[in-house]
Parts: sequence; structure tokens; C-alpha cells
Amino acid sequence: MKVSDALYVISVAARLVDLHPTTLRKYERVGFLAPLRTPGRTRMYSFEDLRRLRQIKRLVDERDMNLAGVQMALEVTRALREIDQALAEISDLDTIRHRVRAPLQRAFASVAAD
Repeated sequence: MKVSDALYVISVAARLVDLHPTTLRKYERVGFLAPLRTPGRTRMYSFEDLRRLRQIKRLVDERDMNLAGVQMALEVTRALREIDQALAEISDLDTIRHRVRAPLQRAFASVAAD
């Protein structure tokens, strides 16, 4: 099992990111993340979920962002990760242009830029 495959129950995940479990449930309700659920409905947080929670915590604590600002930052982050992945996978310039255009347009749209 790799670290990226690890799953943590909400109490452990909350402790690892220094947030209260209620805060993790709130972030799930507003759509910032969707932890896996066991058949018994127990939330299970992945390494990627923890990374996202740390990003949210930094945005709220260090950048004083409200939830709308956090949502926009998460959308831009998602688009930038897509672009980064496309650039890492492709060497043909025309293909890069094609793969990068849609994530860039989504990023611009999320910050209402023309």
C-alpha cells in the first residue's frame, strides 16, 4: 500500500490537518471535497483529501479567504493541475495548445476574467 492509497477516518484526518471534524463535514457539505464512504457510511479521507484540506486551511487562515474565495482558488488549482499534467505528458506543441486551452478557459471563467 502506498501513502497515496491510505485512508483515514474523520477523527484521524481532522487531527492530521489540525481541524475539527465538524469543519471537515462543513467543507464536504459545501462541496470542497467528497471523502469515500464505507458501506456503513463512515467517511474515509485519502491523502489527496488531506492535501486539499491543508490547502483550504492555508487559504482561510493565512489568506483570510471566505468560502467563496476558497471555492474559486480550488477551481483555479484544479485547472492549473490539468495544465501541468498536460505539459508533463505531451511534447507536441499543437497537442499541448489543444489540451491546455479548456482548463485555461475554465480558470479564467472562475475568476471572471476575459
